[in-house]
Amino acid sequence: MKQLMNQSKKKAALKERTAVLRLEMDYELATLYDAMLEKNEEQKIKSKNKLEKIRQELVSIQSL
Repeated sequence: MKQLMNQSKKKAALKERTAVLRLEMDYELATLYDAMLEKNEEQKIKSKNKLEKIRQELVSIQSL
């Protein structure tokens, strides 16, 4: 019974983390878009790196 409860808590936590990551991804995509319009190369690189980290975390969550 405890294992079942732990699994459901873990699933809920992963679902919540996925939702947060999607919000972060949306924000970072908007930031990247602004940087592209402003031709801000430094911000473009930062945004792309952040998006890659978000992508990797989402992939790792999906594989669980």
